[in-house]
Amino acid sequence: MKQNEVPFTPLEWPRRLLVLAFVVASVWYLHWRYGTLNPEAPVFSGLIYGAEVFGFATALLHVFMCWRLTDRKAPPARLDVTVDVFVPTYNESVDLVRKTLLAARGMDHPHTTWLLDDGRRPEMKALAAQLGCEYLARDDNQHAKAGNLNHALKHSRGELIAIFDADHAPRQDFLAKTLGYFENRKVAFVQTPQDFYNLDSYQHRPGGAGRTVWTEQSLFFRVIQRGKDYWNSAFFCGSCAVIRRSALEDIGGFATGTVTEDLHTSMRIHAKGHQSVYHAEPLAFGLAPESIQPFLAQRVRWGQGAMHVWRKEGILTHRGLSLAQRLNYFASVLTYFDGWQKAIFYFAPVLVLLSGVLPMRASMTDFLIHFAPFCLLTFWVFEEVARGYGRSLFIEQYNMARFAAFAWATLAWIVPPMKFRVTAKGMPAARAAMRLTFPQWSVLALNALAIAVGGIVWLVAPNLPVGAVVASMFWAIVNSALAIGVIAFTTITQRNRRTQYRFPVAVPAELVMADGTRVRGTVDDVSENGLRFYGRLPVTLAVGDALTGHLTVPEGPVAFWGEVRGAVPMAGGEPGLKALGLHFSTSAEGRDRLEGFLFGSDLQWVLNGYTDQVHTPMSRMLPGRVPGPGPNPLVQVRWNAGLVRVERDGPAEPVLLSAEGSTGGEAYIVSHHALPEQRDLILDVSRRIDAPARAVRLAPLALTGPGGSDVAVYAYRIVSSTELAPAVASSLSESLERGDLVRRRDAQPSTY
Repeated sequence: MKQNEVPFTPLEWPRRLLVLAFVVASVWYLHWRYGTLNPEAPVFSGLIYGAEVFGFATALLHVFMCWRLTDRKAPPARLDVTVDVFVPTYNESVDLVRKTLLAARGMDHPHTTWLLDDGRRPEMKALAAQLGCEYLARDDNQHAKAGNLNHALKHSRGELIAIFDADHAPRQDFLAKTLGYFENRKVAFVQTPQDFYNLDSYQHRPGGAGRTVWTEQSLFFRVIQRGKDYWNSAFFCGSCAVIRRSALEDIGGFATGTVTEDLHTSMRIHAKGHQSVYHAEPLAFGLAPESIQPFLAQRVRWGQGAMHVWRKEGILTHRGLSLAQRLNYFASVLTYFDGWQKAIFYFAPVLVLLSGVLPMRASMTDFLIHFAPFCLLTFWVFEEVARGYGRSLFIEQYNMARFAAFAWATLAWIVPPMKFRVTAKGMPAARAAMRLTFPQWSVLALNALAIAVGGIVWLVAPNLPVGAVVASMFWAIVNSALAIGVIAFTTITQRNRRTQYRFPVAVPAELVMADGTRVRGTVDDVSENGLRFYGRLPVTLAVGDALTGHLTVPEGPVAFWGEVRGAVPMAGGEPGLKALGLHFSTSAEGRDRLEGFLFGSDLQWVLNGYTDQVHTPMSRMLPGRVPGPGPNPLVQVRWNAGLVRVERDGPAEPVLLSAEGSTGGEAYIVSHHALPEQRDLILDVSRRIDAPARAVRLAPLALTGPGGSDVAVYAYRIVSSTELAPAVASSLSESLERGDLVRRRDAQPSTY
């Protein structure tokens, strides 16, 4: 297996030694277990043992894939390369597609954006015309998404093709960060992570004192794809990618005949000897499944597609693939058979407790001596190889949620291809959720029944050793707890929620009351038509009152009008209002500015200090040898809006200033434009309580976004601060009213 020449980070030596201990303990355990098979129950005993061997085999493949992780840095892009951007759609809403087209249109490098409408809808044609995008439809839907993309290839001429699903909005620098890789003529495609903006989705799990926001796909996009990339095996995921047209022509276009054209196309490209690149920086943000129905439908489709590719192309025998590539593809396909393994483990204690049949013949002491190190090392190695993105407890809950879907999907390996179904983006009815959690209800009901009946039977007429009863009941309790966790989480996500995601992003704002009074403050919860405002609010404000105002985003002010929908009183009975909720409307131009600011951005991660990585046992025990997540000074920081200027009468720059008491004594400023660092600046802050203007001096603050990505804002630490005379603050307020704002972030510092 030839080694890739790309820079990489290998598994650290302490973790390598742990892997070695795991392999030794596993071989020792499995060898011992083979001698304990119960000859009186060969099928049951063999299934349990086979599930254990399967788990060990998949663990070895996982370690192989994740042993080395590539460390790529985006090379500069050629300015003369031509790019077509494809956004395929079928039944997604106009509002959803609009956000993607706005973001795609706004990318930095010159390109042509195409809306590929397989729904043949007049409203989509009108949307494309309104936003200045090319529109393309076809007479039929043959070969679904792959056919749609191939049809567009015939009508476009770009040397490179960037592809985004209709719900994935790219960051402004997406093309600038990916096109440079194509200077290597062997590179056929560049894949980036598929991150998501709706952090309250079914596949997101908050934790870690409000800082950690883990997603079910973190391990794949942060670790596994980087490991595959080392072996030139990272595969095209259908979105957030750029593909060379000539490489597609070399394989006859996007692969058809399966429901996962992405995996299928990747395999054919690799088999032709082309290279792939995985750029691990999140550069686009999409809409994750909001509830269990689209979550499972998506994974069933992926699983069925993987089976179709295996059946159609072969994997371990596919000509043109290296041994390492075959193992990487095989590991990805084998994942879906995990559903059968989990099903065996979920229902095994039921059979033991209700029938009295044991899957092994061994004393409890002997079993624990062999099983305990095997079990402990299995979970520990998983956490370490996952570099803090594994989260075993959450993974086991998602294993419980999807085991039946995975098992069902593998049946596509032996049955004809099934009809392609687009993943639903809306929230399903509660009835559908109940039906889709039937497997989990079955696990819960049968394991609970087995605990009760098995306990009674053993008390009346003992038919099992006490150790076997205790172990089986503990096993059944764990299964029941996992099922309850899935059912409860599914119920929570099915409850009524806002129709639009609210971004926890701080934005400077100003409200204008009916009597003309102006209130400057901060918004920290905003969507396209709703926000929560903090400021020095009049006590007379009430629900239903009409207000106007504007938000300040990098592209310029967004004027709005609306009414109060909710008021938050001060805590402890203190008079006044702490915040208010507002439903608002804006102009078409204002909507474009606001959507361009919110979508296709990682600001909610940066400003809140979010991360999807946690410490592992080794990163805590050996911080000098095993890296973990780095410190982030913005964790749980609250923000106030402010204005910064160089000269008293010069233009003002809107900024965010960390609120007192939320940073442990430090003070930070975040701006969408570069600020001078070697001189005093005048800072005025909008708080509920009057605050004097100050002269401040700044030092740059290094920040990273999700997955260690670059951030699109400038952050600073205040290194000195001195109060200024009240006249300065008054001058700053007048500046805001005049609208002296810098136009937008660009590569050069603000000129003021």
